[in-house]
Amino acid sequence: MPRVGLQFGKVVNSYEWIRKSQIMECDGSSMFRKDFVQRKLQLIAEDLGHLLHFRDLSLQELTDDFVQAAAVERILERMVMRAIDVNEHLISELSTGAEERITRLSYRDTFLWLAELGVYPRDFAERIAKSAGLRNILVHDYNDLNREVVHSSIQSCLEDYHLYVEFLQAFVRQGGDGQ
Repeated sequence: MPRVGLQFGKVVNSYEWIRKSQIMECDGSSMFRKDFVQRKLQLIAEDLGHLLHFRDLSLQELTDDFVQAAAVERILERMVMRAIDVNEHLISELSTGAEERITRLSYRDTFLWLAELGVYPRDFAERIAKSAGLRNILVHDYNDLNREVVHSSIQSCLEDYHLYVEFLQAFVRQGGDGQ
């Protein structure tokens, strides 16, 4: 029986909009779009490569060069948002319905929830969830952005998002069974 779900704000039959080979069956009742997850992970990995160019910048160099600062901010924002896209997709597709009902998860909560689904360890979830706060700072506090926060985030995001990609790739390879 085809799964019915929400996509782009309307109810669709999954067999009408995506080929069967692009859907990953999990426990027989859940599925997720493997191609979507892999593409987002690829984009995060590419952004990690771009972010490497700024790893050795001093705080002063970052502060003095508007173009470099803007590039770092945008790369960080894109990485976090792409991860949140993956998180929200997996949560919506892999949740069984037995979980406590939550109307809206915060971006931070999406990282924590993946630990509950067995995608990665809880201690890693706590660490990477902090990047949701970075995203909020980048998006909402751009007028008064603290360059020290951006500068220190370069190294932490290089480390955390490298691990994020590795955990998610392993999860997809295992067929979405993180339990």
